[in-house]
Amino acid sequence: MDLNSPLFDRIRIKPNCEEPRESQGPACEHPGCNAAGTHRAPKGRNHEGQYFRFCLDHVRDYNASYNYFAGMTDAAVAEFQKDSVIGHRPTFPMGVNRSGGAGEESRSRDWSYFDPLGILQGQDFRTAKAKVEAPEVKRPRHSGPVRRALDILGLDENADGPTIKAQYKALVKRFHPDANGGDRSFEGRLRDIIKAHDTLKTAGMC
Repeated sequence: MDLNSPLFDRIRIKPNCEEPRESQGPACEHPGCNAAGTHRAPKGRNHEGQYFRFCLDHVRDYNASYNYFAGMTDAAVAEFQKDSVIGHRPTFPMGVNRSGGAGEESRSRDWSYFDPLGILQGQDFRTAKAKVEAPEVKRPRHSGPVRRALDILGLDENADGPTIKAQYKALVKRFHPDANGGDRSFEGRLRDIIKAHDTLKTAGMC
């Protein structure tokens, strides 16, 4: 091996990883540690958004012993968990305004708080709500089985008894095997027609 080779002139020694460098960012905040603080750890309750900087080993130790509720009583922890359901936002009982009034006093509340257009200003919200007319819902005239039976017979919901009987007789004659030269391929259709007629008869429509 030629130790005077120019290849040896281009060899560079890798710096010690334990020595912090400026490019590694801030140093670990654990006392006596000189490693780079590459990992963040939350400072805890009442310091939200603030973090410690630790190396990997020390951030693992910190996380293993971290307790957000340290120093709180069981009742305080339960209250915190209850408020967390609504995002720790204030709530007001229904029918009570922000000043604590209820009933007739609620009419004088500041409606601009949630009515920027002033539509409900000067009147009770329940009164204003009652003035809104609900759209009329058109309900079906007959039940589901009756409507399906009428559809099988090719009739609408306004069909009366004589019309149903006449249509039933016409369909039976049309799909009966005797009317088709003994062809039984329409027996399924014929059974549906008879079942539909029985449904309408049970409903008192024919």
